[in-house]
Amino acid sequence: MSTEPHYKTAPEDRISLKQKSAYAVGMLVNNLQAAALPAMVVILNLGLGMDPLLVGLLGSIPRIFDAISDPMLGYISDNTRTRWGRRRPFIFVGALTAGLIFALMWQLPEGHSQMFYFWVFLVASIAFFLAYTVYATPFVAFGYEMTPDYHERTRLHAFANTVGQLAWLGVPWFYALMASNLFENTVHGARVLAVWVGVIVAVLGIVPAIFCREKQTVAPKAADGFVKNMREFMKGIGTTFKCKPFVKLCAATFLVFNGFQLGMSFSLYVMIYYVFHGDNSSAGKLMGWFGMLTSIFTLCVIPLTGWIATRIGKRKTFLITISLSIVGYAIKWVGYNPDYPYWLLFAAPLVAFGTGSLFTLMGSMISDVCDYDELETHQRREGVFGAIYWWMVKVGMALAGLLTGILLKTSGFDVALGSGQADKTLLLLRIFDVCIPIATSAIALVIISRYTITEKKAHEIRIELESRRGKVGTADATETA
Repeated sequence: MSTEPHYKTAPEDRISLKQKSAYAVGMLVNNLQAAALPAMVVILNLGLGMDPLLVGLLGSIPRIFDAISDPMLGYISDNTRTRWGRRRPFIFVGALTAGLIFALMWQLPEGHSQMFYFWVFLVASIAFFLAYTVYATPFVAFGYEMTPDYHERTRLHAFANTVGQLAWLGVPWFYALMASNLFENTVHGARVLAVWVGVIVAVLGIVPAIFCREKQTVAPKAADGFVKNMREFMKGIGTTFKCKPFVKLCAATFLVFNGFQLGMSFSLYVMIYYVFHGDNSSAGKLMGWFGMLTSIFTLCVIPLTGWIATRIGKRKTFLITISLSIVGYAIKWVGYNPDYPYWLLFAAPLVAFGTGSLFTLMGSMISDVCDYDELETHQRREGVFGAIYWWMVKVGMALAGLLTGILLKTSGFDVALGSGQADKTLLLLRIFDVCIPIATSAIALVIISRYTITEKKAHEIRIELESRRGKVGTADATETA
């Protein structure tokens, strides 16, 4: 138990159940968009026969546009005035647009060249990620500003991420579904599945825009000319990267999440070609069970993380949960056993501690950082902080996509060989799968061990802010939480 002071959440700082629920539905949509594309992109290689290096480029090039659009949209959102608020109009338009584009981008006809698929999918991916940015950046910022309380922030993100985790229950079954007898082939399965995903994104994505209510802690600046706004925008980006606690959170997330993503990029290949000797159907089922079981345990880990963090602090909780996930990754090495393929499922509960705790803690910790930043800059910049944070995640995902292609090439993998992959190739695929997330998570532990915003410090920052600019209420705080 922590020896630091423990502060009780005031009633006025509580977020109502209605607000939490509406925000949680948005988190479900946000996670679905983040998870669906990586889960389906394997079809470009295994279904349409594209070179894995080209597939890797398709995962990385659109992120170049994110490097500009994410922080710019965050800045615009922070400084927008409309009768509906700063965030909600963007969330509404972004959900509808992203859902439509996702449904359309997978309607790829068969029988064309690799470069045809490359260019068509590249243009569609750029359009989708831009629409996703319009939705996700204001949505994430919304969550940072819903309450000023240190612990209520953790409760909000634990609740929202628990609901959002439901997206990960279904996504691991995507490949098994696309490869099932319901469809002519995996490409046909991807076309139909994309329409289902697009409809869900469009319909549920507008829920937080309709039902959430905004508050504002610091009024946005008056509109200036384009040149001055761009100057302020670039200055703000530089200021954000000088915020040491924020940089540590970004670095840790980059390492933990993208190490996990890069490792998991090889899991299906290991299952198909090492565990099941080329049997797509059996591999798809194991992938589905492993992913679903991990997601089920993650549903348990998220509220557990929130409960622990409100008692021993966010930093200590991170160190415990990520350490447990490292043990889970190590168990995967034993779990990849062709004689006993379902041994792999023993790794799922511990792996879940990494995926379940990360964004629950980080969302709450970045809210604290926004207070720290306001104390230094006299501005509320949730949009910019959220945009840069998720841009770092996306850059990592892009790098993971590119490295997947490069490492597949390095391993000697050749889809034309089918089950006849070389022993060296199969060994390297398992090394990439297991060792990469272990290494990146270990580095993240070192970084967060030096994170300094404790509950006591966060409380002191809040007191100083409120003495300077007064208290602010939570959105719709009059309802019963």
